[in-house]
Amino acid sequence: MPVVWMLRRVASRMLQRPACGCQAPVLPSRFLGTSPQQIPADANYHSTSFSEADQPRVLITGGLGQLGVGLASFLRKRFGKDNVILSDIRKPPEHVFLSGPFIYSDILDYKNLREIVVNNRVTWLFHYSALLSAVGEANVSLARAVNITGLHNVLDVAEEHGLRLFVPSTIGAFGPTSPRNPTPDLCIQRPRTIYGVSKVHAELMGEYYYYRYGLDFRCLRYPGIISADSQPGGGTTDYAVQIFHDAVKNGRFECNLKPSTRLPMMYIDDCLRATLEVMEAPAESLSMRTYNVNAMSFTPAELAQEILKHVPEFQITYNVDPVRQAIADSWPMNFDDSNARKDWGWKHDFDLPELVTTMLNFHGSESRVAQAN
Repeated sequence: MPVVWMLRRVASRMLQRPACGCQAPVLPSRFLGTSPQQIPADANYHSTSFSEADQPRVLITGGLGQLGVGLASFLRKRFGKDNVILSDIRKPPEHVFLSGPFIYSDILDYKNLREIVVNNRVTWLFHYSALLSAVGEANVSLARAVNITGLHNVLDVAEEHGLRLFVPSTIGAFGPTSPRNPTPDLCIQRPRTIYGVSKVHAELMGEYYYYRYGLDFRCLRYPGIISADSQPGGGTTDYAVQIFHDAVKNGRFECNLKPSTRLPMMYIDDCLRATLEVMEAPAESLSMRTYNVNAMSFTPAELAQEILKHVPEFQITYNVDPVRQAIADSWPMNFDDSNARKDWGWKHDFDLPELVTTMLNFHGSESRVAQAN
């Protein structure tokens, strides 16, 4: 890192910081991010509109995971195709490559990340690069590098260039000593997975950068996310995605969690909408930097019972994976997301019946197309 650039950066930070730690910093105006239209606290994101000049230039890291492609499509409808750049270290499928801007980005390469932000005039960054719970336990050193070192690079680039930064957190940020039913926004967090530890680290570092440097950091703790058009990615809640694939294809499913394991869940459409809504919310409406968001909470047995209403021949068996079960038993059974609902008007659309109908309709039509072909 060149010495001249380092000196410039230190000088820039000193101008932004208070002379002592005794007062809360006054945030520079560039971090407040309020548009000319003020968004009511209970407003849906549909109620606001961006002028051409106000539209953010968006970068999504780790964009080929479960949420990145869906988020890119969602944001492109909102801000225009060319204003949303998807990035990853993997080669994208052709349909993803052709759907809008895609760029190679390695979050462990700080220089590469800075060049992308500068060359594309990025103003919003969604940081989705992470190894999930079960995968992370199988490769702790890689999870530590991606989930922690990569985060540090993203925080520094975002702070240096005045970006609005979104980093998702998770139910995995809580542990066995956290209150589980419901789990509030603020309580003891002692996770026992590298994934959970890295997410607590991200929450605290983001909040620190907000108070220390004025970084506009925003974070949601996602429950288990269920998506029709993506494959399970190694998370403990992914049984609730795989079960629909298997119900339509085979009429049976082997679950790796106990039938009574209750976990909070959300359909991807609600997840993407919550993410955009918290990013568009006026800074003054946010009472905290990290919020729980929730939609529903169910067990494998309850999910199977709802599927049986549509697929009467469906059968579920249980072959419990002790590693995944131990992880699930340390996680919240239900999220208290009352602060998100109060501060920026969060409301979910999908409960369990709507979720099951939507997922089976998607996989059923997909299966019929495959059979016809």
